[in-house]
Amino acid sequence: MKHFSAQYVFTNTGPPLKRGIITTDDKGIILKVEDTGGKLVERESVEFHNGIIIPGFVNCHCHLELSHLKGLIPQGKGLAEFIKVIRSSRGSRSEIIPFSASSADEEMYREGIVLCADICNSRVTFELKKKSRIKYINLLEVFGIDREKADHRLEEILFLENIARDYALTCWIVPHSVYSLSLTLFRLLRLETAFNKITSVHFMESEAEKIFLGAHEGPILDSYRESGLATGELEMVSDHVTAVLNEITPSGNLMLVHNTYTDRSVIKSVKKRGMLYWCLCPGSNLYIENHLPPLDLLVEEECEIVIGTDSLASNNGLSIVEELKRLQKTWPSTPLEDLIIWATLNGAEALGEVDQFGTIESGKKPGLLLLQDLDLANLKLLPESNVKRLI
Repeated sequence: MKHFSAQYVFTNTGPPLKRGIITTDDKGIILKVEDTGGKLVERESVEFHNGIIIPGFVNCHCHLELSHLKGLIPQGKGLAEFIKVIRSSRGSRSEIIPFSASSADEEMYREGIVLCADICNSRVTFELKKKSRIKYINLLEVFGIDREKADHRLEEILFLENIARDYALTCWIVPHSVYSLSLTLFRLLRLETAFNKITSVHFMESEAEKIFLGAHEGPILDSYRESGLATGELEMVSDHVTAVLNEITPSGNLMLVHNTYTDRSVIKSVKKRGMLYWCLCPGSNLYIENHLPPLDLLVEEECEIVIGTDSLASNNGLSIVEELKRLQKTWPSTPLEDLIIWATLNGAEALGEVDQFGTIESGKKPGLLLLQDLDLANLKLLPESNVKRLI
């Protein structure tokens, strides 16, 4: 057995415990959580740490297979330009993709991530996930705006799903984004995903999406035309709200990823769907659009917030702590307890994994992290704050 304590323990089951004690077995399963009332009596077997003990982080949005593109895409050029560069370069340096993905997996583990929803467009990451110390929920992504090719696109993703099942990986088929599927493909996909437990979609990441859907013009259309993808009449969903309420499966949890340009009207409308989680990836939003989602508005509207890192193609690292710092820097009144819940418990709920992750309580194996080098008096992250794995 092992015993851990710190200045505070955030169990996510109640108020923070001052100098609480956590007992685990040698496999990391929580055996006991003790509230000492702040009066910790020194015990030889208890490891005491200066900081805050929290459950392991949940990364609700990543693209491991884009890790080899780190540093290759210019920052701040907007989503349309980012998509164009991704389309032209994602197959380049293909020989290093497995190594880069493996390195990214190790980085996430060092940064305290225990559970990750990872977008897959190919099988390239499947082998490493069998051996990883992180649990992955694999989201097999569909896109295609040519309605004549919708059946083919669906066949391709079903083939990938069979491969993922052969690897015994947890996986769900999901749409890429509202602006990247023809209406025909959306409706084929809705039938195929009628029993999804988890779905995600890139959502309102740029103003260009709204222009493209509403007027069939703008930089996204220009990008499609340059690449030869938009050659005929477009058949698209009219707007983001319609996509969520009418075209995406109503089954299970739905993660709306990015939300950089969402507004109160959209939030109120799509919440009719229920079982919604709003995934924020601030590092990626700053990298691509130099713009952050309206966190204050999402909080006011009582949205269930979760945290993602996106890929190394659009971020300088895969650290949940750094994502939380970015949010706190812009919205300094955000309580640290809320930030931690978004990055742990809410993520576990969104991915349907609360039986093991998200809280520190008996019988679970959530991982234990030490948040250190922070402002303990005011419970705030500092620029130098970091995380250390205890288990």
